[in-house]
Amino acid sequence: MSVEQPLWQALTAYRVLTLLYAIALFVIAFDAYDHPLGAGAYMVVLTVWTACTVRMVSSAERCTRRFLIADLTVALTGILLTPVVDSHDRIADGAPTLPSIWTAGAVLGFAIKGGWRWAAWTSAIVAVANIAQRGGFAQDTVHAVVLVWVASVAIGYVVEVARASERTLARALQIEAATRERERLARDIHDSVLQVLAMVQRRGAAIGGEAAELGRMAGEQEVALRTLVSSGLVGRQRTAEEAPDVRYATAGAPAPPDTGAGGADRGAAAADGADAGPRDLRTLLAPHAGSRVVLSEPGAPVLLPAGAAAELAAAVGAALDNVRVHAGETARAWILVEDEPDAVTVTVRDDGPGIPDGRLADAEREGRLGVALSIRGRLRDLGGSAEWFSAPGQGTEVELKVPRGGEAP
Repeated sequence: MSVEQPLWQALTAYRVLTLLYAIALFVIAFDAYDHPLGAGAYMVVLTVWTACTVRMVSSAERCTRRFLIADLTVALTGILLTPVVDSHDRIADGAPTLPSIWTAGAVLGFAIKGGWRWAAWTSAIVAVANIAQRGGFAQDTVHAVVLVWVASVAIGYVVEVARASERTLARALQIEAATRERERLARDIHDSVLQVLAMVQRRGAAIGGEAAELGRMAGEQEVALRTLVSSGLVGRQRTAEEAPDVRYATAGAPAPPDTGAGGADRGAAAADGADAGPRDLRTLLAPHAGSRVVLSEPGAPVLLPAGAAAELAAAVGAALDNVRVHAGETARAWILVEDEPDAVTVTVRDDGPGIPDGRLADAEREGRLGVALSIRGRLRDLGGSAEWFSAPGQGTEVELKVPRGGEAP
């Protein structure tokens, strides 16, 4: 619903209520009119017009400029007809015009439809008509004219501000949706294509010969693709030797061969489970357990929506990939699953060399997406969080938390 729609609904009610008020004033002063039948004829026209145009003021689409002009014409006709059907003494004493405060509804229609400028011009026209029927300036007339002018201009201005805010909000939501989709695609690319390109580069360099040239080309393509999916986060161009994805740099830590299959398998698992029922997170994390990875889990199933469970498991897999790459194949890791009433927390801890201060921010600026998208991005989309606790030489601990009810978008 548009932010201005309640104003149209209020205007509809205003027109009906002020019509009843105008009719009541006419009935009370019926005998005081010089030409009561003429005044009565106008009141019939005003009643029929209001009844037939109720739907016209129910929304901005139905309330056209042509209708607004016709509506204002009906109001001005009633104002200018008042001296013809009413006595001069009553008008001099401040008797209301035939449409009375119903006229303000015509002005407010212009205000809501076109903003404060339309309201100002329409109010000026109504002011001239009121002064003309009164035969000059009078204190009560000036007060009524100023009140209508101020109220209509204020409402028109508020409508313009509301429309601008609505457009800004709509644009922000579009940008947020596009950003989330871009990050989702970037995660999939990081977990599959980039991993494979990094593997080809390393294997080619190890084999040598023509394979080395293929590896060099794969490294260049990986750098170009990282630059594309990082959406301007890359602060500088990197050489092919810097291409492998890192969570943190270690002093002299080698980058062991990476099969690149883990990320792709995780992405497929997420897609396959997206439409299923609740999943037990333990079954998704169990394949990670091994001689160097210890999995500690509750004795009962840890149920999450399928998409959320798959994304959380993928984030854990990405964290373990970083352990293997940067702490070495001999590093040990521990996975702790905590099933809390309002959230599920998975902690991944390793005994590697730790993260130097500022390295995570540097990696994100360089377009290395392991932390920014494969881990932190996944948790953010689930409404959760990812936090790193590390010190050089003391290992790294990654805490991944997903609230109950979190679901992948």
